Amino acid sequence: MLLINGVIEQVGTVNRRAVESLGLPVEVVDADGRVVCPGLIDPHEHILGGSGERGFATMTPEIFVEELIRAGVTTVVGCLGVDVTMKNMPALVGKAKGLREQGIDAFVWTGGYRVPPNTLTATARDDILFIDEVIGVGEVAISDERSMDPEPLELAKVAHDAHIGGMLARKCGLTHFHVGDEDGRLAPLRQLIDHYNVEPAWLYATHVERNEALMREALALARAGMHIDVDVVEEDLPRWLRFYLDHGGDTSRLTISSDASIASPRTLLDQLRALVIDHRFPLELVLPLATENTARVLQLGRHGALERGRDANLLTLDANSLEVVDVHGRGGWMMRDGSLVERSRWLEGNKRELHLAGSDAREHAHAEGQAPWHTDAAH
Repeated sequence: MLLINGVIEQVGTVNRRAVESLGLPVEVVDADGRVVCPGLIDPHEHILGGSGERGFATMTPEIFVEELIRAGVTTVVGCLGVDVTMKNMPALVGKAKGLREQGIDAFVWTGGYRVPPNTLTATARDDILFIDEVIGVGEVAISDERSMDPEPLELAKVAHDAHIGGMLARKCGLTHFHVGDEDGRLAPLRQLIDHYNVEPAWLYATHVERNEALMREALALARAGMHIDVDVVEEDLPRWLRFYLDHGGDTSRLTISSDASIASPRTLLDQLRALVIDHRFPLELVLPLATENTARVLQLGRHGALERGRDANLLTLDANSLEVVDVHGRGGWMMRDGSLVERSRWLEGNKRELHLAGSDAREHAHAEGQAPWHTDAAH
């Protein structure tokens, strides 16, 4: 594979002698014993951190670039949740811009749980049209005690506005739905499709793995053309993928996300590894759930596959453990041989020291014989 200026220029036979004869700087990476694959795409992360649903002191901090790199995530879509006051759209877009400056392809959903959506400009359509990072609306809450229980007409207006914005800006223009565990399940989305001329393909529902009844409804809407997403917070992806396949689910309609804020972005990679190593799912079946499928759903045409003309967002994984060895993003190498190359730039010249690990992370690190992740301003 030949990479030039962050783009894949050749896949297959590369004439190394001809390349080196050009007299340009050339780096050769021997990936023998590794799997080379596209960088992971996480379509649902709280990159600003999560809402403090148990009080102000429980708001979680933002996601650091180191966490994304270690997780093999080269493309991320940030979102707001129930808190759209202190975690707001200007801050979300700013965070995405900062990640972009460090080589992560970062996008955002405009809005949050509320309807009408909290936006940066006057409307969601304008956000999609004029803000590069905004690709659609979300995560709009339905069938959840934290939802505003919008009327179907209100939801239909949101979905149509997002779709039109996407058409005009050549973006996906999806409305991304947070689905709660109330009995209504996906009924609000069926109403949009049945009575308000909303196409299933305009909708993208996440958290559909909460229970079997919800997953069955999601399967039915996926057959009709809707996109669905399973988060990996509960680390039960093998169960739900098996359920999905056993009930005739089309894997091309399915994506997975970390929902990181309390969960780690790393959970996405770990669940993919568990599918292959522990549950014997073929790698070629599960890898598209976080690469090719997600790129297609989000209309990120330069992502998700190792093909000529695509952005050179890629990973090398140890062929046995599927642990990340190298990470290459738009700006070049972000991890080499398991060591970070790119770090949060605010650390430069900064005297702060942060050594943070959640209680579950510490227990996991102890069980695995690893040191918990930390950011060190004195690196």
